[in-house]
Amino acid sequence: MSVTEQYILDTYRAQRLGEPAPPAPGAHDWAVVRELRDHRRFRAAVAGRPARGRIRSAAARLLRTRP
Repeated sequence: MSVTEQYILDTYRAQRLGEPAPPAPGAHDWAVVRELRDHRRFRAAVAGRPARGRIRSAAARLLRTRP
């Protein structure tokens, strides 16, 4: 069963039971990405690592060490 079919089935069930409809698939994807980014920054800050620019500095380190 695809995501769209499951969503249609859940919407139908919610309508029959008088409940609010579930959110559409993908409706909160960007919010999840932002929360994940914030959580990773928080964990880095708690661990004493820089919270920003970690990927860029790691890439720069890799490029400097190559012959």
